Amino acid sequence: MYRTLLTCPALLTGLLLLVFSCSSVRTAGADQLGASVTVAENGFPRIALANPGGDSVVIAPVSASVGSIGFERGGTTTWVTGAPLTEVNGDESITYRWRTDAGTVTLDLSSTEGEDMMLHLSTDSDLEGHNQWHVNLAAAPDEYYTGIFERVVDGGQDQSWADGITTGLNLRGERVEMHLKPTVSAYAPFYLSSARYGFFAHGTWPGVFDFASDAPDAVQVSFEGPELEVQLYLGKGVMDIVRAHALETGPSLVPPAWALGPWRWRDEHFNEDTYYDGTPREAPYNTDIVEDVLLMEAYDIPVTAFWIDRPWGPGVRGFDDYEFDEERLPEPEKMIDWLNRHGIELMLWIGPFVMGDMADYAEDNDYDLQSHRWKDSRQVLMDFTNPEAVAWWGEHGPGKLARMGVKGFKLDRADGEKLQDSLHLSTHAGTTYRENFNDYPRQYVEATHAAVAPVLGDDFVLFPRAQYTGSAKYGSMWAGDTNGKPEGLRSAVIAMQRCAVMGYPVWGSDIGGYWGDYSQETTKRWLGLGCFSPIMETGPTNNEGFWNNPDAPVYDEDLIATWRLYSKLRMQLVPYVRKYAQHARDTGTPISRPLFLQYPEQEEAWNDWSSYLFGPDLLVSVVWESGETSQRVYLPAGERWIDAWDTDRVYDGGQYVTVDAPAHQTPVFIREGSGMELGDLDALYRESLEIAAQKPDLSALEAAESW
Repeated sequence: MYRTLLTCPALLTGLLLLVFSCSSVRTAGADQLGASVTVAENGFPRIALANPGGDSVVIAPVSASVGSIGFERGGTTTWVTGAPLTEVNGDESITYRWRTDAGTVTLDLSSTEGEDMMLHLSTDSDLEGHNQWHVNLAAAPDEYYTGIFERVVDGGQDQSWADGITTGLNLRGERVEMHLKPTVSAYAPFYLSSARYGFFAHGTWPGVFDFASDAPDAVQVSFEGPELEVQLYLGKGVMDIVRAHALETGPSLVPPAWALGPWRWRDEHFNEDTYYDGTPREAPYNTDIVEDVLLMEAYDIPVTAFWIDRPWGPGVRGFDDYEFDEERLPEPEKMIDWLNRHGIELMLWIGPFVMGDMADYAEDNDYDLQSHRWKDSRQVLMDFTNPEAVAWWGEHGPGKLARMGVKGFKLDRADGEKLQDSLHLSTHAGTTYRENFNDYPRQYVEATHAAVAPVLGDDFVLFPRAQYTGSAKYGSMWAGDTNGKPEGLRSAVIAMQRCAVMGYPVWGSDIGGYWGDYSQETTKRWLGLGCFSPIMETGPTNNEGFWNNPDAPVYDEDLIATWRLYSKLRMQLVPYVRKYAQHARDTGTPISRPLFLQYPEQEEAWNDWSSYLFGPDLLVSVVWESGETSQRVYLPAGERWIDAWDTDRVYDGGQYVTVDAPAHQTPVFIREGSGMELGDLDALYRESLEIAAQKPDLSALEAAESW
């Protein structure tokens, strides 16, 4: 039954009040869920939702003309006004209804397991058009928001590594479209607030989050779609909120141990008659691959995976029919066996489209989606909502390669470069292209997992760049085509931690950056980040080895030594990383952790974003600016911290310390009492320098091989 509401003056104790005064109306019986409604003088309702874990979450009007809840159709926004009619459905749900000139708006509030709350908005309006929902929340002056996406800021991806950028982990003051953009494209419609709540918009329709950018005291959220469902994580600390969301949208996949060691790749692999130094090639396999493997082995630089990026097949874009181009990559199956004998697994680049004869077959059988052209060549984009198409693609694409012995796949594209965005086109499943747009990357990695798992069991890794809700169940992720400039490294440090909050714990970035402004100094710094990332992958390095750099020194002994240092250290860390990858799967706790997740009561843990925890026992601080030789690091209180580069130095937490940080030396601290040991890092570096000073003889290395 509906209950009439009585008008009475009231104050919402402990809530942020808007600048205009309000008299209020309270809903009878609403306290069963800890919810209360008041109405401002301008008629907009304010809904306060009790949060046992922190301050109440308040759905509040933004101004005298912008309300708290509304829906938009045909460019016209209707804001609900006045006190709602209220239906109390026992102790676990409440229904509020507002009658408007455009129809009745219904808000269903219901409790979930624990103290979380679901909000469901709908309307009975039968007007033609496309809904967009608006929900606005009060923002405290110092409230901190993070999650949402791995980009530092919205817009073109190069804005995330723009000169002079100051935005860090905190998204306050930023506006973010929840609509995938290439190529830095891990997204989740989930944010974490320092007010101890989490906000998660279910579904895949595009949306927008405005974090106190347009109005300094409001988070303004809008999402398209016929309805809107939001989950509020309440009654938890910030780490527990992150865990709950990660488990709900996961759990995340644990890669095999080999996939957690150091990887190597180049953007393109050429098959020349000579190696980098003019030594004639005698090997039966691709020159670049053989050069990398033989020289890394000579320098004693561990490598557990080698990935071959496109082009690796025939055709104009090197990707026809999931076949190897044997001029570029002779005897592929024997090459895989040779790599395996060296302790290396092979990975390949793939896309969500087919080319060559497979493109004809896909179009003839309606397995495709309409798509944009890529580099003026024909690719047929797969419709992964079609089970028959998924099975065919899996069998003749990644499944076929898995049967050859390929153990990993780098899943490129899928984030809007090719996919059309339309309300008038529909997938096989009947969803519009627009609703399907954000979900397409998840469908892609799920389809690849379905193709490969029956062949390889759990002995494989998928490495997509685009992510949306649910992707972590099927694969790891890489950070897209990040520029190699210092600010690109800066953006990667932020991306890793944002992804940890969003529920994407198994993350890696291109060490040295993906083309752009490559520098040897930044690459040394990036090797430190890569070592202390969930995935360590080195490339593309200008399609050259570190023994053949574009700038002096061309043969860079220090860069080779730094590569060896962190690759050797990484091999020590593989059991540790795998342990906490399993912990992430089981508990939702990310591997790399912003300091505030572990130490939320310490203000500086929210401020020092260049430092993070790698598992519970290592604190890493990345120096990203060129020319810096020291680093100021916050060490959290409640612990004592051992300098991994000088273990005689032990610091009390709760203070900033400044430590030496030459280009090869990433500041790392070990939590005292953890039992963690990294060995003598300085001795390992000196040993690496001695080895790098001796340039290997490729002819002798070739002669020692049994091909």
